[in-house]
Amino acid sequence: MQKTMRQEKGKAFHERVAAAFADLKRLKAEGNDKAFNERLLEILPAVKNYLGSRLNNALRKGIIPRGKYRADDFLDELFLEVFEHFDEVSDKSDLHPWLFKKADALFEDKLVEEEFDAVFFENIHKYSQLEWQAMEEEFSTDGDGDLVMLEELDDISYKRHDYLLKNIFLEDDKKDLMAKLDHQFDKDAIARHVDLVLNRMPEHMQTVFQLHIEQRFGAGEIALIKSLAVAEVEQLLSEARQRLEKSLYYRYLIDNT
Repeated sequence: MQKTMRQEKGKAFHERVAAAFADLKRLKAEGNDKAFNERLLEILPAVKNYLGSRLNNALRKGIIPRGKYRADDFLDELFLEVFEHFDEVSDKSDLHPWLFKKADALFEDKLVEEEFDAVFFENIHKYSQLEWQAMEEEFSTDGDGDLVMLEELDDISYKRHDYLLKNIFLEDDKKDLMAKLDHQFDKDAIARHVDLVLNRMPEHMQTVFQLHIEQRFGAGEIALIKSLAVAEVEQLLSEARQRLEKSLYYRYLIDNT
């Protein structure tokens, strides 16, 4: 029931974005950039959340210096970019992924890709519970006071840590593992663990997974946003799930003290 409600909220928001297409098209034709930006702002909470998430990830990984960028810096550029190139959107159903694509391009223009922590994943089966706790504490401490907070992101459908075990343990033969995690361990602890492991993944894999889970985009829409083939998106999602599943298994489902 909870999953269904979240999915419905996500779907409803996509529909609200699509419904704004006609208004934006008219305002662009009129050259009314002020009204255009006001209407655009109403449908940007998910994009703002995505930019904030990417900034948080980059800060934690040390890709960018602290204090150099704010989410609003990217949004200011996004308003200009969207108004100038709005004619690229031919159908209302394309508007939401197109907005993410533009936001992603602005972000990539300023930030460089960082290699993921291969050593972390190579040794994931060896970490003790104390080591996991130490890594989690370090991860949380590094982010304290530096995370990009956005007041507009109050909708539960778009909050971080909205990771469902069903999106990791997809195969039927893994349902018992999922049920054990779901019933025996604190859900907030699982969410913190997932966030920690995601942060060690390559940036492109991490953001593809987050677009799918947090924003409810399908592989085709993510392919448009990230300028990838659908097969590449599906492969990235599969690899992300495998790494998350393996980390959860070795941390919570076997005795590794």
